[in-house]
Amino acid sequence: MDMLEVKDVKVLYGKAIALRGLSMGVKAGEFVGVIGPNGAGKSTLLKSISGMVPLNNGEILFEGNRIDCRKPHEIVGMGIVQCPERRQIFVDFSISDNLEMGAFLRKDKGGIRSDLDYVYSLFPVLGERKKQLGGTLSGGEQQMLAIGRSIMSRPRVLMLDEPSMGIAPVMKKKLIEAVRKIWKAGITVLIVEQDASLTLDIAQRVYVLEHGKVGLEGTSEELSTNEEVRRCYFQLG
Repeated sequence: MDMLEVKDVKVLYGKAIALRGLSMGVKAGEFVGVIGPNGAGKSTLLKSISGMVPLNNGEILFEGNRIDCRKPHEIVGMGIVQCPERRQIFVDFSISDNLEMGAFLRKDKGGIRSDLDYVYSLFPVLGERKKQLGGTLSGGEQQMLAIGRSIMSRPRVLMLDEPSMGIAPVMKKKLIEAVRKIWKAGITVLIVEQDASLTLDIAQRVYVLEHGKVGLEGTSEELSTNEEVRRCYFQLG
């Protein structure tokens, strides 16, 4: 059974259809990618799962239970955590304060300290600059901070929205290495990306969105050799 299941989901923004009968699933322990051009519905998919936009049709299940009727903080409390597009850190807060904001639902002080140490081990530069304001960091460092803040929420499913956007190649490599470590530590990962080559390199399975629904799906190996994907989506990288 899928740990996370999106079933026939439709989402409207006014009269515009963002998702049109989209169905997909993620199993526990998987690393799943979603690719597609701008406007395909990638970010709306994550926002729907996070409870940030209402569904006009369909349902979303987590471990067999519907969550599309729950509030965003309840969904975070269940272990589904989204690292948002364009990072959205608190620019006037220090690195340590940003990270602690990720643990706002938690009361386990010992666990919070342990997770802070884990984040600093993943991203040593954050540990070296704990008191530096988030707004003074580079784009890549801010993305590290955003991912670290998500880890502080103790995710069971970590959803990443365009983590490589606007990041220098060297920093992108460090970020992806960290995401791999997070996945190998036992956290299920769902990544949304415009960079098709990156996604096909790191994910186990990939969904290709077209006009708000799934156009293609398969393993990374299968889609890497698919002529339609190579023609239409590798240029996104």
